[in-house]
Formats: sequence, C-alpha cells, structure tokens
Amino acid sequence: MPTLLVHAGFKFFFYANEHLPLHIHVEKGNGYARIELATLTVTENFFKPADLKKVMALVKIHRDLFVEKWYEFFSER
Repeated sequence: MPTLLVHAGFKFFFYANEHLPLHIHVEKGNGYARIELATLTVTENFFKPADLKKVMALVKIHRDLFVEKWYEFFSER
C-alpha cells in the first residue's frame, strides 16, 4: 500500500492491487474518501464537508504527482 503523501493528518495512498480508473484513497482518523484522478470525482466519502474541501484542494495540487506515482508503481510490476 504505497503512501504518496501525508499532510495535515491526511494520508493519500493507493493499494498495490489497484484497478482502473486511476484513483486515490485518503484517510484521516475515521474519515475516508476515494477520488478519481482524471475527473476529480469523489466516489466514496466519509469526511465532514470541511475536511473533504481540504482533501480536494490537496488532490488538485498533487494530482500530477499521484498519477506519476501510479504509473511508476504499476509499470514496475
């Protein structure tokens, strides 16, 4: 389970056995979200609105890095 970023307690990661479409998982405490990277669509959300807003801002900033790390990880397997 590669961790890509930890910021303000939010952990951004994907699983080693992932599937398309490209997406990122985010956890903090009991909160969790799954976000598709191409469209920034939230497909699962268990964060409060304020936390989801912070998560989405971070995903927008780091989306290119997350996509790069996805392809890097899965091309090496």
